[in-house]
Amino acid sequence: VHLAESGGGLVQPGGSLTLSCAVSRSLFEMNVMGWYRQAPGKQRELVAGLTHDNGPNYADSVKGRFTISRDNAKNTVYLQMNNLNPEDTAVYYCQTRPYRTSVDYWGQGTPVTVSS
Repeated sequence: VHLAESGGGLVQPGGSLTLSCAVSRSLFEMNVMGWYRQAPGKQRELVAGLTHDNGPNYADSVKGRFTISRDNAKNTVYLQMNNLNPEDTAVYYCQTRPYRTSVDYWGQGTPVTVSS
């Protein structure tokens, strides 16, 4: 499974960005999809997750500001990020796990910088 993120960049505090993750296989084959981020000097953390059977879940720090969604026809997962603040600065990674496996697949990451 190949994942390709896009949409990162430089944005001012209070601004918005939408990240995209193009998946090389059908999203119906994926049991778990998620967005993670890793800030300099910090561990990678889950930002938003989406499973086939359950609704989305979010880190407390992004609840009410970020939204994860999927477009099955385009095999793409999105992360809409609103009201960004400097603490959201990180490299954002897309992750998926197909059904009947315990293997996680990752994209190469897309950097997001929130600064004035």
